[in-house]
Amino acid sequence: MKTRILHISYALFLCLLSLGLFFPVRSLMAAGHHPDSVQRLKVPNNGAYTGAYVDFGDGEDNVTLDALEKFQKMVGKHQAIIAFGNFWGEQQFATKDAQIVTRYGAIPLIFWSPWDKPYLEDKLPGKFNLYNILNGMYDDYIDQWAQEARDFAKPLLVAWGIEMNGTWFPWSGYYYSGGQKNLNSDSRGFIGPNVYKKCYRYVVDRVRAQGAKNIQWVFHVNNISYPNSQWNHIAAYYPGSDYVDWIGVSAYGKMSKSMDWVSFLDAFHLAYQQIRNLKTSKPIMVAEWGVGEFPKAGNKAEWIKNAFLDFQQRFPEVKAAVFWHERWQNQDESYSNLRVNSSPESLTAYREGVQDSYWLDRPRLESAK
Repeated sequence: MKTRILHISYALFLCLLSLGLFFPVRSLMAAGHHPDSVQRLKVPNNGAYTGAYVDFGDGEDNVTLDALEKFQKMVGKHQAIIAFGNFWGEQQFATKDAQIVTRYGAIPLIFWSPWDKPYLEDKLPGKFNLYNILNGMYDDYIDQWAQEARDFAKPLLVAWGIEMNGTWFPWSGYYYSGGQKNLNSDSRGFIGPNVYKKCYRYVVDRVRAQGAKNIQWVFHVNNISYPNSQWNHIAAYYPGSDYVDWIGVSAYGKMSKSMDWVSFLDAFHLAYQQIRNLKTSKPIMVAEWGVGEFPKAGNKAEWIKNAFLDFQQRFPEVKAAVFWHERWQNQDESYSNLRVNSSPESLTAYREGVQDSYWLDRPRLESAK
């Protein structure tokens, strides 16, 4: 894509300025923040948006236009949503990454999690722990991030504190007294989920206070709760419909040698039912989905083919799905290859499935309420 630049001669500039007809760029940008001009992603009545995360590196934030265009060429379809990370260890809004995604023609899905460097799983809570956030230690950062997101002035999907019903991230309810009840409080429920919900609402409220109406909030859970106890189920963490625009789910098949082979249907159907039991009208997004290439355990191409069928036939309330296109090395030196082109057969299955007109390749927008 090439940017067209309007050249104004210096003499003309002075003339316009003397006549009061030249408006500062800052004023034009401010005009763009008028509430009536804010747009958001529209939930489609029919079909679902197709999206991807395209192996953006360890911080999940090395977004390039070249990578997006190569992925599109490989799978034969433009992507409506592009996911990437913008963790708190960066201490700034990912303006460059968001600009690249919007230039490509997609909506950014930003994983904005309170994670500190190095970005490793299975770490105990550190400086960005939920209590520090609730005590106001990062108010300045939250406000600045929100202002930069607002000034971006284009639609954003933001998932804060994803997969909190697991044990691999330091914001998980598991690390905040988990399923214990506070006997000295009138609050209902369990301590871990309650602390998470309180923090989620706190962050959303601060961002909204800065006028970032271009953000739609994605409440993003894991498909299976670990531990799989009642206190850790999806409903325990739900912050309320006033704080959620989309409900996101991570639903993977086999990703490592130690995992069992399960179909997409088996991976997703329980989470889908739990979300429907919330009795909310919020659209569902499979914010992460995919499977590794393990020929001795199962057929990845068939897994992908059947997943595309299941989306249409069994999960009509899913309105977006973001494929996790990544390959990484594990501690035992084995590899997890979730890329769509991990084998010619897998790529063919993905290309054929995503070509269906059910999968929308361009975002549809509407005015924010």
